[in-house]
Amino acid sequence: MRICVIVPSYNPDEKLISTVKGLAEEGFDDILVINDGSDEAHNQPFVEVGKLPGVTLVCHEVNKGKGRAMKTAFQYCIENRKDIDGVVTVDGDGQHRPGDVRACCNEMIAKADQNCVVLGCRDFSKPDVPPRSRMGNNITKGVFRFACGIRISDTQTGLRAIPAALLPFMTEVSGERYEYETQMLLEMNRKGIPFSEVTIDTVYIEENASSHFHPFRDSFKIYAVILKFIMNSLLSFVIDIVLFTILEFIIGEKLPHWAMILIATAGARVVSSLYNYTMNRSKVFESEVSVKSSLPRYYVLCLGQMLVSYGLVNALSWVLKTGNILTSVIKVLVDVTLFLLSFQIQRQWVFADKKNK
Repeated sequence: MRICVIVPSYNPDEKLISTVKGLAEEGFDDILVINDGSDEAHNQPFVEVGKLPGVTLVCHEVNKGKGRAMKTAFQYCIENRKDIDGVVTVDGDGQHRPGDVRACCNEMIAKADQNCVVLGCRDFSKPDVPPRSRMGNNITKGVFRFACGIRISDTQTGLRAIPAALLPFMTEVSGERYEYETQMLLEMNRKGIPFSEVTIDTVYIEENASSHFHPFRDSFKIYAVILKFIMNSLLSFVIDIVLFTILEFIIGEKLPHWAMILIATAGARVVSSLYNYTMNRSKVFESEVSVKSSLPRYYVLCLGQMLVSYGLVNALSWVLKTGNILTSVIKVLVDVTLFLLSFQIQRQWVFADKKNK
């Protein structure tokens, strides 16, 4: 195999040295270590690994984040490693066994015709996994599955084997720090780039004390990437509710109850749907599907959702004999449920590019 091993590192200890030596002993002879602006107190590990055969050291003058370090390495390989089969990213804190790194590379080579990214995934069900890692992965895994339809065992894995043909694409993925690894998975899904998983040993040294991943700060950055997928729908939902309530008060005493709900629902939905479609296509799903294809599907969904909303709100408000305010409360509950269904239908049908699936 012609593989370049990429090891991004920031303020490392002696585990960086043992990691690089272990990779060399496994037979990897092209190891690219990125010093991501580490301070003087942590410079010695880089001096040591820089002396090892087959190691190339690239330095950032200041800390720019793991995502930028990875993209620096990818660009370096594009310019200086034109004959490689691919790269594999490895954390420098000893969490990835050299044999597991080799297994991921073998899987990538075996699926070379598919341009498949291989992820080394840990088993989070084991008792020695730190609680913060188990909880963070389970939550993110659930969000990934709901918001993006991505079924992945280890959302935070740093062990990734990437074919050389995909490196230009990877340099264009947004994100500078830990959120980059999440954004990479989202962009792969959007472009229809396949991935496979290889089960690896779950290694946590000193309860993962050397990790620079901060569960609150960096989780927010990661979830912020995913939250943009639902934020626009929530804004559209607010627009819809506000307009419905305004129309309800304006025409509530002038028309029969059923007619008032129908007109208020339709009027609010016309405005909110135009906003929602435009923003969903361009900003949320970043869909490349044409307006000609997606707009009719969107309004089929919109009409169906509006009719179901009208039917349920009308029926429940009639049965419960509610007034205007309680009717709006019922509509909120109904539309929250329909929103969850609508989001999935938009992701899987309205804005899905079937050519990339």
